[in-house]
Amino acid sequence: MKKILPLAFFLLIAVFAKAQYLTGISSYYDDSFIEWRFYAENDAGDEDEGTLKITWQLREDDFTEWDYRIGDSYGTIKMKWKDNPEEWELRGNNTIVSARTVWPGQFEEWRVYDSSTSLTLKSKWTNQWDNWLLRNSNNGDFFMYTNYERDPRDWVIVDELDDKVSFEMKVMLMFVVMFNSTPKQ
Repeated sequence: MKKILPLAFFLLIAVFAKAQYLTGISSYYDDSFIEWRFYAENDAGDEDEGTLKITWQLREDDFTEWDYRIGDSYGTIKMKWKDNPEEWELRGNNTIVSARTVWPGQFEEWRVYDSSTSLTLKSKWTNQWDNWLLRNSNNGDFFMYTNYERDPRDWVIVDELDDKVSFEMKVMLMFVVMFNSTPKQ
């Protein structure tokens, strides 16, 4: 009996623990980048659809605050300091994830971090921002690239990060790429 209880406990954890892997993001409108649909797949192969949109829908020129939701997970992404797009903060599911540029004024390389993990995300090229990847990550790989070259409306996400990386951190990686690679309209 003593051996069966711990085994049953770990089996229950395995059943209820669902890792989610991002697979893509698409703008909801063809001519506007204020609302997005993103897609995630869990370990069972089921695909979920989430939303990412600016908080203040009536102020279409206010890109400083965003809301996301997928299933029971939801949160906000805000510019940390007014009029400074070099630092962002995600708050969701009792997690805080921050992102800021590695070098001031250069938006092609970002450090994304929470209380236990730090990742560096960068554009593959400095003059064309439709292909992003992690630099020297011990936590696996994460790539984002446009479905069609130089068309920022649809993105493919290759999420091969290990389970130590929170889903919220993955959402922040996706947000940084989307925000910096699309027009503000």
